[in-house]
Amino acid sequence: MADLLLDTCAVIWAGNGDALSDPATDALNRAWREGEGVHVSPFAAWELGMLVARGRLRLPLPPEKWFDSFLERGQVRLAELGPGLLIAASFLPGDPPRDPADRIVIATARNLGFTILTRDRQILDYAAAGHVQALPC
Repeated sequence: MADLLLDTCAVIWAGNGDALSDPATDALNRAWREGEGVHVSPFAAWELGMLVARGRLRLPLPPEKWFDSFLERGQVRLAELGPGLLIAASFLPGDPPRDPADRIVIATARNLGFTILTRDRQILDYAAAGHVQALPC
């Protein structure tokens, strides 16, 4: 199986200890057991901050500390996010989601060969069209 990329929703649920789907839990456990990578886009930190700033998410810590704590657990790495990847997010094939964060997550997964763990219906639909690998979480 490919390395995994956690969408922001998966970061929030995993970080708060909420239940993920059985297939997503199995994929994460297999990745950790077999030494495959589990990644998160740095852009997820921005999304997390925006959710808190808009009052759509409450966290027990300030967003930056919560995100750093999530990374410090040692099982998740930051994915690369360079200019080429950001440009690639502008030129995705098919009919990608319009949300810039979704496009960046998709471009990251496509460019690095990752499978996205997400509950985002638009990303899952885009994956079903064959443009990226994704697993519902």
